[in-house]
Amino acid sequence: MLTSKQKKFLKKEAHHLKPVFQIGKSGLHHTVIDELNAVLEARELIKVHFLQNTLEDPKEAGEQIAEKIGAEIVQVIGNVLVLYKESENNKKIELPRA
Repeated sequence: MLTSKQKKFLKKEAHHLKPVFQIGKSGLHHTVIDELNAVLEARELIKVHFLQNTLEDPKEAGEQIAEKIGAEIVQVIGNVLVLYKESENNKKIELPRA
């Protein structure tokens, strides 16, 4: 679980990032979740954009993704979800201590 200080730090880090994934009308399925897990392992912090034609609610979908792959939701603003998962092999982000 991320502390508020760590979330604030990650929001600042994510501000300049462009969305790596777009989720459209096909919604969430196991292939998308597997790819998200792989990208999070490589990058640790990503943005996911939910297109207007999707039936998914970004907040609910984010909770599903986080639960399935063990990631943390940093924030949801509109149709953009920011996810963080500490990488096992490619550690790049050093979180502030709680």
